[in-house]
Amino acid sequence: MSLSAPRRALTAAGCVVVRPRPAGGEPDILLVHRPRYNDWSLPKGKLDPQEYLPGCAVRETWEESGAVVRLGPPLPPISYGVNGGSKTVWYWRAQVLRERRHRPGSEVDEIRWLPVSEALHLVSYVDELALIHSAADAPETVPLVILRHGKAMLRQNWTGRDQARPLDARGRRQSQLLVPLLRAYGVKRTVSSSSVRCQQTVQPFAKALRGEVEAWHSLSEEQAKLKPKATQTVMKRLLKDLLERGEPTVVCGHRPVLPLMLEAIGAPVHSLKPGAALVVHFTAEGAVAAVEQHRPLV
Repeated sequence: MSLSAPRRALTAAGCVVVRPRPAGGEPDILLVHRPRYNDWSLPKGKLDPQEYLPGCAVRETWEESGAVVRLGPPLPPISYGVNGGSKTVWYWRAQVLRERRHRPGSEVDEIRWLPVSEALHLVSYVDELALIHSAADAPETVPLVILRHGKAMLRQNWTGRDQARPLDARGRRQSQLLVPLLRAYGVKRTVSSSSVRCQQTVQPFAKALRGEVEAWHSLSEEQAKLKPKATQTVMKRLLKDLLERGEPTVVCGHRPVLPLMLEAIGAPVHSLKPGAALVVHFTAEGAVAAVEQHRPLV
């Protein structure tokens, strides 16, 4: 009796990078050529250990094309068989922030920016046609990331004020792993409850950004319980700023306060684990275009 080896399930991520043309008309789409397969496809690659899928999508796009991108709404994933197993590739619509000159290599020897109609003609895989159509038709959006603070010390093990209760070792690790996730969405503004555990969750990202954490008392558990309308007023103000400036923003809060925060910005209420992120993509008119949740990696 022989036993076959278990089928491998591979995970990867990629982008449909959309670049508007100065003169208008249909936008350009980024395609890469892989000499190993002699194909033209969307930039993508395998997930690294302890890496968020959005971070993987941005990293692989940079490595294959030299384009630094900011993610927009998620697109449907593609699954197919490979080497006796299966592979699922998760995609996002993305916009290019800056580029370097492409350096040909063994994995990708050429890239092309092509109008949508030409990209649809050149791309080698039928499954990617629908992704290009979806990305080209979708409106531009700006993300507001809602975080629940990382794992904190247990209340029964902390003798000080609850607002001063810090993250534990797991929470500190979660905060470090969030840095590339927030970078993937091009976050430029870092906002937090004034409580220590919330500020500590976003401090590594703010430091990497060479920025500061904006601490709001109205987002703390204590103040939200006393003055819930003030909490919602802060969130509405942050959304207004987001839409006016087009500046992706992250806001870190607490489990009991999350429903107030989400209702204030017109987003569906979700339950988040410590260190989890909810990404809400808004159109220029303030409509919610998409919502995605990312669970903590540790």
